[in-house]
Amino acid sequence: MSIKHSSMVLTIIGSGSTYTPELIDGIIARRESIHFREIRLMDIDERKRTIVGNLCQRMISAANVDSKVILMEDLDEALMGADFVITQIRVGKLPARAIDESIPLKYDLIAQETTGIGGFFKALRTIPVVLHIAKRMEELCPNAFLINFTNPSGIVTQAVNDYSKIRVIGLCNAPIVLLNNIQEKLGLEEMKAEFVGLNHLTWITKIESGGKDYLPQAIEEGLNAVAPKNIKATGFSVECLKAAQGIPGAYLEYFYNRDKKLAEQKAATKSRAEVCMELEEEILRTYEDTELHVKPKQLDQRGGAKYSLVAISLIDAIANDKKEIHIVDVKNQGALSFLRDEDVIEIACVIDANGATPIHLPNFHNEHIETLMQTVKSYERHTVTAAVNGDEIEAMRALMVHPLVGDFNTASACFTEMKEAHARYLPQFYKSKEEGAV
Repeated sequence: MSIKHSSMVLTIIGSGSTYTPELIDGIIARRESIHFREIRLMDIDERKRTIVGNLCQRMISAANVDSKVILMEDLDEALMGADFVITQIRVGKLPARAIDESIPLKYDLIAQETTGIGGFFKALRTIPVVLHIAKRMEELCPNAFLINFTNPSGIVTQAVNDYSKIRVIGLCNAPIVLLNNIQEKLGLEEMKAEFVGLNHLTWITKIESGGKDYLPQAIEEGLNAVAPKNIKATGFSVECLKAAQGIPGAYLEYFYNRDKKLAEQKAATKSRAEVCMELEEEILRTYEDTELHVKPKQLDQRGGAKYSLVAISLIDAIANDKKEIHIVDVKNQGALSFLRDEDVIEIACVIDANGATPIHLPNFHNEHIETLMQTVKSYERHTVTAAVNGDEIEAMRALMVHPLVGDFNTASACFTEMKEAHARYLPQFYKSKEEGAV
């Protein structure tokens, strides 16, 4: 299928995010390649929708881009006839994240918004909302691509693949940041890397340039990628890299340096959510300046490096049938033999008018990586089922298998407290028995 990119409609759901000007910046940068006759900015938060949306309108106008930027509150109106839909929502906003990053610490559990029990509750809140968006897309823009940035991106993308007919591609800026950083540290002009994993559980397992594999050198030198702004980097030792036989993504800090990360979290005076609340208000005040018509530099402190590049370049590759290589979250489809075909993985794909086709790695073998991926994938499957059906037994199965949780009694107690704290965003767990599952 080819898209007539001269008349495309882009819908951004969760447009009140302070990241949205990054997307607009990317659209402006690629104006010669892709054009949207309408950019629909939809958000249920009127204040943020207005502040961020007005800046986006000023950016498009100042750049003389012939696109109509429309601020919207109604989901159906925003989806009608769209070609691409970007989801970047946060159910419960930053206060919900603050809960995810505080309650687990009482139980000596890692408190993080995308992994462990914190990420688990973010998934429970988010999956039903994104599935509702996907169901409305089936009615209002069935041929559109859903580009999911909403975290935990891999699990959310898995849920849409499992419960919707919509074409969905999950996206994260972490892979390109990791790859570019390692290439820069090795001083390579060109680099072809083997990248495998699940969203926020990834490794570089081969680094080729000029017919040579630089992975052994990278491991011996103890190369670590620069962590994103939202992760306080501890780094991986040479011994850790040798054991993994790969360069881990920054989120594996929570697995490989778990005790140290937990100690850091418990000693911190503020959670990352609290820091982000302060930073977000500062950024929004900047956005309110009617003289501002470009993306402000302070946005980089929010952790969205290359956010616009990965999103808009992906849309560009689909719209123009470019057959480029991008790292995205898609169904495995046999790319990795040790996972199911329907499992969503994060891997290099060929991007064209039909979407994303994973590049198969028939000779991949790393027992450590395979086992950890299988374990976390099992957690993700249980999580999707729990989120869709409000199934507490499935929820416990998910937490019992997760490497950062495990203990049943601890998981059960923390789950109960967090479920109550998030009750307003978890209606599926509070339905009467007569109503049954979703």
